[in-house]
Amino acid sequence: MNAQQIQTFFSTLRAANPSPQTELEYASVFELLSAVLLSAQATDVGVNKATRRLFPVANTPQKILALGLEGLSEYIRTIGLYRSKAKHLMATCQILVDQHGGQVPRSREALEALPGVGRKTANVVLNVAFGEPTMAVDTHLFRVSNRTGLAPGKTPLAVEMGLLKRIPAEFMVDAHHWLILHGRYVCKARQPLCSACTVSSQCDHGRRLQSILD
Repeated sequence: MNAQQIQTFFSTLRAANPSPQTELEYASVFELLSAVLLSAQATDVGVNKATRRLFPVANTPQKILALGLEGLSEYIRTIGLYRSKAKHLMATCQILVDQHGGQVPRSREALEALPGVGRKTANVVLNVAFGEPTMAVDTHLFRVSNRTGLAPGKTPLAVEMGLLKRIPAEFMVDAHHWLILHGRYVCKARQPLCSACTVSSQCDHGRRLQSILD
């Protein structure tokens, strides 16, 4: 994809969805952090089902700690890897209380120091909660970036750096959401819906496919 194709690509996605949002349900920065931490190797739908039960009871670090490990585990047991995630969330809550006054820190360094929080999770929190132009590369973004030619790379970090370099500034804050939604519902892993894709003419894969059909 060249610069003009990238401009058209994101202009098209923006026209279809001017204000994209995460599909995780949350009402505070702490709820967002918790939901993203729980979402590793799990679907947003599955996480939302669990947090709809958890957050009305415990939606602050202090309340999570008051539940105790077993109590927390009962609320999230439907989520994959729930035991390790419960331990990570409990440890994170303790650090938030001890070191950050119960608030979620705004710096990448402090976020990545929390148990269970890696670069991708930190990027989501920085972008969604604080409006920073970060790029959280999950399996969807990795696939879309490589398949379309937007930002090819062999590792998530390489793709992230490529996206940050190639995406125009006007699209940066919302680009993560557009790409994840595009990968989740259109540019699927096994059967991409190229015939229904509104940006296939800008996509390297789409143009190759069209040339074969022609």
